[in-house]
Amino acid sequence: MSIIRKVKQINNVFNLLEKEMAVFQQKSGLGCLTGCGHCCTKPDVSAAVIEFLPYALDLFIQKKSSSMKELIKNNTSSICHLFKNEGSGQLGNIHGGCTQYHNRGLICRLFGFATSRDKHGEPRLSTCKWIKGDQEVLVKEAESRLLAYQAPSYLVYYQKLTQIDFRMGQEFLPINDALIRAIEVVENYYQYRPFPYAYKNSA
Repeated sequence: MSIIRKVKQINNVFNLLEKEMAVFQQKSGLGCLTGCGHCCTKPDVSAAVIEFLPYALDLFIQKKSSSMKELIKNNTSSICHLFKNEGSGQLGNIHGGCTQYHNRGLICRLFGFATSRDKHGEPRLSTCKWIKGDQEVLVKEAESRLLAYQAPSYLVYYQKLTQIDFRMGQEFLPINDALIRAIEVVENYYQYRPFPYAYKNSA
């Protein structure tokens, strides 16, 4: 399967998640605190290489992949390179945002409003302390009604990406390493293939 076809399928998965997430947030009433980017400051977040393939392809088309790869390699911080810190909020949380929000990874899209499995195999809401502290009643209500609220699942969505490309879907790395690896995958793919002008013109 070509890189372009994989990227289109990944974006289809992301679009499906956006719709499911919107339903869950509407039913639960939960939402991030305005301007909060605290979750992005967690060091050594792991991500699958495949979730950054759309970003890597966009960089390649813009002929920025090599320069961005070097910037990420030279970044000594283990916090995601794409995060822009804008200081502290009134609650002590970090304000800021993703500089590539439309191309953010699956982990970034799921965190705060999706379910993982506990040690008994039961779904549990994976959210942050800032949402728990600010929306305690809504969080407890959502936790008791995960099925009714149709909360998205980490497992289900990572399986969807693995079905597109098993190797990249199973290759989990620290987030900045995953970014570099995705860039390298695209660069290597097009090393002996024509530049993807058709995708550039259709984007």
